[in-house]
This record gives sequence, C-alpha cells and structure tokens, in this order.
Amino acid sequence: AEGVETAEQEAYIIAEGCNEGQGYLYSKPLPARELTQYLKQARRLSQATS
Repeated sequence: AEGVETAEQEAYIIAEGCNEGQGYLYSKPLPARELTQYLKQARRLSQATS
C-alpha cells in the first residue's frame, strides 16, 4: 500500500491482507544512499530482537 501515514491506516491494510506498505508512518522519502543505511539498520534491529 502506498501513502500509509497513520497507525489506523496500517491496521486497516494489514486486516485486508496487505503485507507491504510505504509512507510517512515508516520514513520520510530518502535518497538511495540513506535508504541503504536505513535498511541495514532495520535489518540489524530485526535480528537483535529475533
């Protein structure tokens, strides 16, 4: 889903079976270099909590 800005919108799309989304709820628009760093950090956090 595109344009997810609130927790309510996120809950709705998840309830409707959507497993992927983008929008300001998750991050502001990022240049490619910053996106790479953001994803690496998210992966590290995910592995640390698994």
